[in-house]
Amino acid sequence: MTTVIDATDTIMGRLASGIAKRLLMGEHIVVVNAERAVIVGRKEEILKSYKQTYDRGHRYMGPFYPRMPHLIFKRTVRGMLPRQTAKGKGALQHLLVHLGVPEQLKDAKLEVPEEFRADVIKQKVVRLEDISKFLGWVPVK
Repeated sequence: MTTVIDATDTIMGRLASGIAKRLLMGEHIVVVNAERAVIVGRKEEILKSYKQTYDRGHRYMGPFYPRMPHLIFKRTVRGMLPRQTAKGKGALQHLLVHLGVPEQLKDAKLEVPEEFRADVIKQKVVRLEDISKFLGWVPVK
């Protein structure tokens, strides 16, 4: 069974940890609208942190950090899985992350996890899409 989760206005770290737990239990998960996930904090510090992380990588030798929002989200989930074990390696293969909602999932029932919503927290937030654009990602229309 596949679960489709809408990441719109959800806190990325909390959602990623919840998804990681569900993946380890053997669930197949598809995340849509990954570019609309948010990170809580001051915009300048978040952008500075992601820029330092991105610049840390070498062009040929790595570590390789993504610029696209759905790949940043997938790497965040990957960091919360025990990839050294067979269970952790297999769990990451059961995760699909999409920008927007693909055509084949238009009619699917979207799960909106209320416990990870950012509108509950009255703090400053930065969308994952804004971080990606700051890193140099150009959305295709």
